[in-house]
Amino acid sequence: MTTSHLMNNYAPLPVSFSKGEGIWLEDNKGERYLDALSGIAVCGLGHAHPKVAAAISHQASRLIHTSNVYQIELQEQLAEQLCELSSMDKVFFGNSGAEANEAAIKLARLHARRKGIETPTIVVMEGSFHGRTMATLSATGNDKVKVGFEPLVQAFVQIPFNDIDALKAVAAQNSNIVAVMCEPVQGEGGVNIPSAGFLTAIRRVCDQHNWLMMLDEIQTGMGRTGEWFACQHENVLPDVMTLAKALGNGVPIGACLARGQAACLFTPGSHGSTFGGNPLACSVGLAVIKTLQANNLIDQAKMQGKYLLQAFQKSLEGVSGVVEIRGKGMMLGIELDKPCAELVQLALDQKLLINVTVMNTIRLLPPLITSQEECDQIVGILTPIIRSFLQK
Repeated sequence: MTTSHLMNNYAPLPVSFSKGEGIWLEDNKGERYLDALSGIAVCGLGHAHPKVAAAISHQASRLIHTSNVYQIELQEQLAEQLCELSSMDKVFFGNSGAEANEAAIKLARLHARRKGIETPTIVVMEGSFHGRTMATLSATGNDKVKVGFEPLVQAFVQIPFNDIDALKAVAAQNSNIVAVMCEPVQGEGGVNIPSAGFLTAIRRVCDQHNWLMMLDEIQTGMGRTGEWFACQHENVLPDVMTLAKALGNGVPIGACLARGQAACLFTPGSHGSTFGGNPLACSVGLAVIKTLQANNLIDQAKMQGKYLLQAFQKSLEGVSGVVEIRGKGMMLGIELDKPCAELVQLALDQKLLINVTVMNTIRLLPPLITSQEECDQIVGILTPIIRSFLQK
């Protein structure tokens, strides 16, 4: 297969998949692979889920797109479901996480105008990842992904993740702050899990200053961490929440949810999307929610995630070079004391799909449907690979 006509954005691994079922993928040579990455937290229901396939087929045979010039009944139904699950008030639909975060940033700007702030500032976190559009790239706390794209969008200030004192300090120094944008668990940043009470403390500071609390749940949402949304582990209700990835199980969809004053900031013509919330994407989103509910998969993610975490902690106990093993639901990180990007290919050679982020952290994002037996297979394949690598 030639890629000569593709721009050089990616460095794809030497494998091409032709079909999948559940947690398994099959390449074009008939070889089977255990997928512990889920398309980077997208396929929470696994591959070729019959309910998702049925929703796509049924809706595609009826109506795919009309545009938001007209009412879309399925969009209204999905918005109602998401608001019921999240306790939010309103939803704007786009096509990706980056678009959802762009909408959140725009809401913060409109909030600033209502407060009479002409040069608004949004507080973001070091190690964060919010997207690759110019605004979301500027909000991202990773300098490497910004190289070559300067000048960036201004008015973002970074503080360390999981440091509430830093947030309080910047609040005292900057009167133009209008919002805090944060991931409940940093995915691209290395599966960084904040201390208990961190989100609650952010909520308190935002309330004190009339800031919007904006949570990026693009990777953590839709059951990934063992709750519908990761903020629910602390019973925290943000003003704005963004979703994408697992909401469509592979069909592109993004959502920006808002409540209270934030829910009333957009007006006709102030923001939009050609494809956002079309009948096809929304029918799949509804099927995903219904399947998660019917099969109790969020509780399963919590249970199996705990099992997988403990299994790795046991199998790698005392191994020199393993810094920390951390996880929340089906979102795990194994941090090593040296760069380990080569483990992706080594695992691929053993028919296991994983990811390495921030150079030295193995990121595992198995589908929520993963069984205990499949968890054991992941541990059984990956543990000796890690041990062998660290002994070099």
